[in-house]
Amino acid sequence: MKLNCDMGESFGSWSKGMDADVMPYIDMANIACGYHASDPQTMDATVRLACAAGVMVGAHPGYPDLLGFGRRDMVLMADELRLMTVYQLAALDGICRVNGTRIQYVKPHGALYNRMMVDQQTLDALMQAVADYSIDCPLVVMATPEADDIRRRAGHYGLEVWFEAFSDRAYDDHGRLASRHLPGAVHTTTEAIEAQVLQIVEQGTVTTLGGHRIPIKADTICIHGDSEHAVAAARHIREVVGS
Repeated sequence: MKLNCDMGESFGSWSKGMDADVMPYIDMANIACGYHASDPQTMDATVRLACAAGVMVGAHPGYPDLLGFGRRDMVLMADELRLMTVYQLAALDGICRVNGTRIQYVKPHGALYNRMMVDQQTLDALMQAVADYSIDCPLVVMATPEADDIRRRAGHYGLEVWFEAFSDRAYDDHGRLASRHLPGAVHTTTEAIEAQVLQIVEQGTVTTLGGHRIPIKADTICIHGDSEHAVAAARHIREVVGS
C-alpha cells in the first residue's frame, strides 16, 4: 500500500504544509501545478525534495482558483477542462524534466477531484487529457464501490487507474468524502486516522459518518501534509502499511 500526500501548495511568500518533514514517510508526492496553489519556485523545490527522497512525482491539477484553494466548484466546457489540465501537466512536467525526472501519475485536486467522481463528463475530460499528454501516467481516483465501472471507463482511453482511500477524511453513506462543512468530516487525531487506515488495509472497508461499513479496495492512501498532526500521522501510517 503506497502513501501519497498533496504537496507544493505554498504560493509566493505564503507557506502551506510541512513538505520536507512529511516527505521521508511517503511514496507519492502530489505536486500542485500553479492553478489552485504553487508557483514555479515552489514546484521546483518540491520536485527536488521528492527526487532526493526517492519519492514518485505526480501532477496535482485543479481548478484555476487560487483564492479558494481549488475547493470551489466551477462549471467548464469539456474541452476547456481538458486543455486546462494538459496545461498544468505540462507546467509541472517541464520542472520535472530540468531536474532529471518526469511526472509519473496524475491526481486531481479538491473540487475537481470531487466533481470527477460524480460527473461523467468531467471524468471523461480528465481521462482524455491524461491520455493525450502521457498515456503511461495512471490517473488516481477515489476508491468507491463503483471501482469496476471506472476501470472499464479508463480502459476506453487506454489508461490505468489507481484507487485511493483517505486516512483523515470521513466518508458519507454513498462512499464519497463527507463535506468538510459537516461535523466529524476531518479526523483530527492520530488515533482516529490510524484506526481508519487499519480498517482499510486489513478489512477492505471503511465506516461512514452514518455508521455503515462499505467496501473499498485501495492501491494508495492519502494523507494531508498541512494538518496539525501531519508528521505524526505520516509516521504512524508508514508503520501500519509497512515500507
